[in-house]
Amino acid sequence: MSDAAAALRQLWSLAGGDPDALSRMSLAGGDPVLPSSFRIATAAQASIAAAGLAAAELWRLRTGRAQAVTVDARAAAIEFRSERYLRVEGRAPAALWDPIAGLYRTRDGGTVRLHTNFAHHRARVIALLGCADDREAVQQALSSWDAEKFESEASAAGCVVAMLREHETWSRHPQARALEALPVFTIERIGDAAPRALGAGERPLSGLRVLDLTRVIAGPVCGRTLAAHGADVLRIASPALPSIEWLVIDSGRGKRSAFVDLETADGRASLSRLLERADVFAQGYRPGAIARHGFSPEDAARIRPGIVYVSLSAYGHVGPWSEKRGFDSLVQTATGFNCDEGRAAGIDGPKELPAQALDHASGQLMAFGALMARLRQAREGGSWHVRVSLAQTGGWIRSLGRVDGGLGARDLALEDVADRIDESDAAFGRLRAVRHAAELSETPPRYARPAAKLGTHEPIWEDES
Repeated sequence: MSDAAAALRQLWSLAGGDPDALSRMSLAGGDPVLPSSFRIATAAQASIAAAGLAAAELWRLRTGRAQAVTVDARAAAIEFRSERYLRVEGRAPAALWDPIAGLYRTRDGGTVRLHTNFAHHRARVIALLGCADDREAVQQALSSWDAEKFESEASAAGCVVAMLREHETWSRHPQARALEALPVFTIERIGDAAPRALGAGERPLSGLRVLDLTRVIAGPVCGRTLAAHGADVLRIASPALPSIEWLVIDSGRGKRSAFVDLETADGRASLSRLLERADVFAQGYRPGAIARHGFSPEDAARIRPGIVYVSLSAYGHVGPWSEKRGFDSLVQTATGFNCDEGRAAGIDGPKELPAQALDHASGQLMAFGALMARLRQAREGGSWHVRVSLAQTGGWIRSLGRVDGGLGARDLALEDVADRIDESDAAFGRLRAVRHAAELSETPPRYARPAAKLGTHEPIWEDES
């Protein structure tokens, strides 16, 4: 059994999947694909395959017809870097990272990473440090801080930062210990509801209505994957919150997009009305944050009995860091990936993974969990809550083991992945973007809609327009 097959079997069993379905799964290739000491292609292949096989199982439940699912390791690893290969009118993004973002040394010899891609996060860091808004001034200011104290005070001030840790150090942290007993994801029944039949249509997820209240990479990848298999995915964005257009384009393929302001009564009423007909509600707010607007898992199950509610967090829903802000790069830093990768590369310092693997894997696991919960809802009823976190996903990737000599793999430039690129027209211009890696023999994945600008559509379901 390949590494990816073993990983897929673990995920499938955890979600309560029919073991016979695994016989219809074909996994080709393996690590290394990208230059890393971690099994990035294995994680990509297994998580994408899990979501694809779940979509095929929904198709089988609806039609009685089984189909084969194939995922190639190289194709999966390329999809895990889809944002890097996106081109709009032939152009690459001017910059994916804010100039202030990155690593800084502290007084005690430690290192901290700042994530400042959103202007309000950058402004909070500058205000806390009381310095000028440039890298040199930030470094000088951080030279008077100890790493862990800065991490703690910056997090309390609403900044998005992490201290660089060895994995051994992370494993002793109270947050790591709080996650020890948790699997990579959880699917929990949170209420009673009658079973709801699957909709009709020509694709596995035809008729599946998904509310996508997520941003950046992980959550939007979940919605994009569901859209690839035919779901009606409505991306809900706040007109008051910032976004990164490059990621909106890459992860917005297949989706519609509407503005809803949850700070207003009208916005909350609009979302509640949409929820009354939704099948999946995916949200990436920090634990507890969306509950303040009246859309906790329990609220959603009351509004829409039978809902599949999917929650994404950075560090998990339990433990002292359950409400801590975070992104893939920061979780990599905090949990030891960067130290381990740097050591494997033989360099004096940290090294990032060659993909936002925690983000992409979490997005695929969200989609997988949502579909497996929807299968259970159709068979046995109930309302369901799926939980995924970047930190738990990171622990799963680490559990897949390491690749001797993996950092010697040649990196894949844009010209190396031309066979995985599709072209399409969108409101942003002519797009060249990575296609979905799962291949289903009867219902090939595709994006039925071009990427749309945020707020393009009305906050209504497709069959209401």
